[in-house]
Amino acid sequence: MNAPEFPPLELPDFDNSFAALPEVFYTRLNPLPLPEPYVVGISDEVAGLLGLSPELLQHPEFPEIFAGNRILPGSDPLAAVYSGHQFGIWAGQLGDGRAHLLGGLRNERGHWEIQLKGAGRTPYSRGADGRAVLRSSIREFLCSEAMAGLGIPTTRALCVIGADVPIRREETETAAVVTRVAPGFVRFGSFEHWASRDRGLELQQLADYVIDTFRPECREAANPYDALLRDVSRRTGELMAHWMAVGFMHGVMNTDNMSILGLTLDYGPFGFMEAFDAGHICNHSDHQGRYTYRNQPHVAQWNLYCLAEAFLPLIKSPKQAREAIDDTYGTAFEAAFERLMCAKLGLREALDDNETFIGQTFGLLQQHRPDFTLFFRTLSRLPAEIDGRDSAKTDAALRDLFVDRTACDAWLATWRARLAQTPWDDAERQAAMLAANPKYVLRNWLAEKAIRQAKEKDFSEVRRLLTCLRNPYAEQPEFEDYAALPPDWASGLEVSCSS
Repeated sequence: MNAPEFPPLELPDFDNSFAALPEVFYTRLNPLPLPEPYVVGISDEVAGLLGLSPELLQHPEFPEIFAGNRILPGSDPLAAVYSGHQFGIWAGQLGDGRAHLLGGLRNERGHWEIQLKGAGRTPYSRGADGRAVLRSSIREFLCSEAMAGLGIPTTRALCVIGADVPIRREETETAAVVTRVAPGFVRFGSFEHWASRDRGLELQQLADYVIDTFRPECREAANPYDALLRDVSRRTGELMAHWMAVGFMHGVMNTDNMSILGLTLDYGPFGFMEAFDAGHICNHSDHQGRYTYRNQPHVAQWNLYCLAEAFLPLIKSPKQAREAIDDTYGTAFEAAFERLMCAKLGLREALDDNETFIGQTFGLLQQHRPDFTLFFRTLSRLPAEIDGRDSAKTDAALRDLFVDRTACDAWLATWRARLAQTPWDDAERQAAMLAANPKYVLRNWLAEKAIRQAKEKDFSEVRRLLTCLRNPYAEQPEFEDYAALPPDWASGLEVSCSS
């Protein structure tokens, strides 16, 4: 039998804007090849963003390209240098220790940079092997696309490529490479790196690159660098509001993991809230609890102050640099968080004491620990008016999430009283709430189930999860099992920085 014939590879032209910076910003080097790579999962949606043809996704060269084995014409692979604070402590020089930026593409959908994570050692690996394992690569692939489905600013993921190469972490695992896609991968730590070395020229070159490539509107301001810092601060505040509203926990909010573009960056020991606990630590390596759910907005602001300090040579005034954060971050976070929470609660109009009621709601959740996602999704289906005699039956699905059902009943009475202050059609309100409260999130046990099957070379669960998480607000009856409470075995799952 003759082998199938494939058309020649057709790829968009690369636009290597970051590589146009002086070479002190990176080291040019090719990825380390992986033997006999195979496809674990592909996001057709991201392929569409990049303008990649369906034929390319099926081409036998596809895993070779995105394992780093084949360097495409026009690609200019490099690893970027940066520094940062890790767990609140200055860590000095870091950099892309296991990531290779292949280059960028520019099309009618925007500017996209393509980066291979897990493609081998670089000068910034600090003694590590530069590889990623199948487990962590699947988690990043699925969560990148899950966050996009939720409407949260994020890096994206084109694919996961696996290979049967042993990699030692807590145990021996197999290697994988995840292809990350974003407009840019510049971090807070990218600026901290040059500021810490008193390299004002490079600091300005980097800021000019970010402004001219991504935020040209800042160039019109009296001080473009002040405008850029304010833009980053505002976008970071809005990002934190989105995280908190869906119960997402990043797990390792170091300054080198914070995007200058306001994107969710670097998926490692992340988690989505299940039984609510504002003090939940999703990262097993976070022994001091720095990155708990409740701390995320405060840590983001602390990180922004570190960025503001790095901007001092550009802005010149410590007072002005700090004001760039103080004038924007809190306002952006609070406005976005209140807007998102009001949508989740079905509150049609702004009321003076909405903030108080939102606080009361989180107090209820903290005291009684219902499942975060199920609480809001179930609430979305309840009527605004109810006959007291039928309340137990009508509210049964929500009440069943509570041991103390009396507390649930009391909160529901307060909620319905608030709805009555800004009445609107029940069907319309319920539809709006369902559009604000996802039914599906990437719970750790769902990712773990896909990972365990993938280790046996069964990638069907990766594809199935990806399909579901693209539309997390839709009912999707065929994926009803993904909306269930975690099984008992999930209680023992732990994720750490190696995840």
